[in-house]
Amino acid sequence: MTEFWQLTFPMPGQSENHAVAAESKGWDGLFFADTQCLSGDIYSAMCLAAKATTTLQVGTAVTNPITRHAAVTASAIGTVQVESGGRAVLGIGRGDSALGLLGQKPAPASLLADYIHQLQGFLRGDPVDLDGFASQISWINRSGHAKVPVDVASTGPQVIALAARFAERITFAMGADPERIAGGIEDARKAADDAGRDPSELSFGAYVNIACDNDEQRARDIIRGSAGTFAHFSGMSSAANAGLQDAPVFRHIGANYDMANHASSKAAHMKEVPDEFVSRFAVAGPPALCIDRLGEIIERGVDRLVLLMGSRDADPQHMAASSERISTEVIVELR
Repeated sequence: MTEFWQLTFPMPGQSENHAVAAESKGWDGLFFADTQCLSGDIYSAMCLAAKATTTLQVGTAVTNPITRHAAVTASAIGTVQVESGGRAVLGIGRGDSALGLLGQKPAPASLLADYIHQLQGFLRGDPVDLDGFASQISWINRSGHAKVPVDVASTGPQVIALAARFAERITFAMGADPERIAGGIEDARKAADDAGRDPSELSFGAYVNIACDNDEQRARDIIRGSAGTFAHFSGMSSAANAGLQDAPVFRHIGANYDMANHASSKAAHMKEVPDEFVSRFAVAGPPALCIDRLGEIIERGVDRLVLLMGSRDADPQHMAASSERISTEVIVELR
């Protein structure tokens, strides 16, 4: 059965209430964005969320290989695993706003691969070779909890391939195009097989920007900013958007990304982006449309959908009403 996750910013003072509300409405998991200049600490938020709930999974969406040493990340998420009773997931990617707002670029794929390799060792409690020094987190094995799964946010072919080699899970940041997601799954399975790994060991998911409203223009306005952020990942390299219908739009967003207005509909990179692109890349419209669009993605073989239900500057009332419809009309039907 497909799992349904929300993605939110970990704002201090709100994490417990958000988690309780998500669990009460039947959501399977809550991912917290790791972006220290825009919101609070993710690991504190996850521990608080876990203590306030009983079944809700909690995770990072996503952390990066630059702002924390692999041992620090492993120890932090290992702590969440214990405090949650085994409900933690470590989501990781090349990095975006967490690095951009420090004046840095996303990590190269090769660095991400090396980091995940080290991270997996630390999470297993194994000795990890750090330039000839054997480092180990000794308490993780003694905790008695299952290893935290690593979930790599993937868009382009390099990151998909490394995720297929080193991670348990891959969640595609490709928008709501079911054929593109199906292609990503096929590429990941081939990369796993080429690396001598059983492709059936991989779990797949997709990040999808969604707003549910009978007024389609209002729905687009709710998610325009967050859709731009995720479209930005497809604009970072020509390999990520090669051959796509909307390649020129992806390249425009990638080349002009306004990090100062990250996830905002007022961002400069979204001013010339047509509504039709937002409707294709995201899901925006009445419940029936949302059910159909998400259903097409589920049919391609994803194990989870991670739903982003509004931009940072979306109208709070419109976003709340949309989120309620997604919880009570869309997800219920898809289950």
